[in-house]
Amino acid sequence: MGRMDVEQFIHSRKLPLTLILDNVRSLYNVGSVFRTADAFRLEKIILCGITATPENNLVEIHKTALGAEETVSWSYSKDTVETVIDLKRQGYTIVSLEQVHESVKLDTFIPSLEKKYALVLGNEVHGVSQEVVDASDFSLEIPQFGTKHSLNVSVSAGIAVWEFARHLESVFHQTGQ
Repeated sequence: MGRMDVEQFIHSRKLPLTLILDNVRSLYNVGSVFRTADAFRLEKIILCGITATPENNLVEIHKTALGAEETVSWSYSKDTVETVIDLKRQGYTIVSLEQVHESVKLDTFIPSLEKKYALVLGNEVHGVSQEVVDASDFSLEIPQFGTKHSLNVSVSAGIAVWEFARHLESVFHQTGQ
């Protein structure tokens, strides 16, 4: 299928998108987000707070990541707000994926090729913490039309990452993959 091997992936150009997991409790969700990050060749994942890390060879993460925890760059931070502030200093635009007052509908958002983004995904029950939402540059919301007003965090990650990727994928063609 013409897929990259691990070494090629590690040295390849990445989409200018970092994911921040804000107190995600499910190991399966963490693994699924790693797999999505690999599929779209994201820059990195920052695991915050109670979010588990793959360093302990956790079976649940590996089961859903299918090895992506070995390819995707990741780090851990105890405090999500400090992470957001640090990334802002590095020039990132911080975007929380959350239903809040004045959130931007995901289907109307067009990311800029000139920016680096960090997308914050929240806890399965409580979402992105209010302090993190307040520290973000803005929030995106996935339009929903049914009786439920939330999606699983790994599903939300996949939808949002796809929207970023379809607008930013030209970075792979600028100087080759």
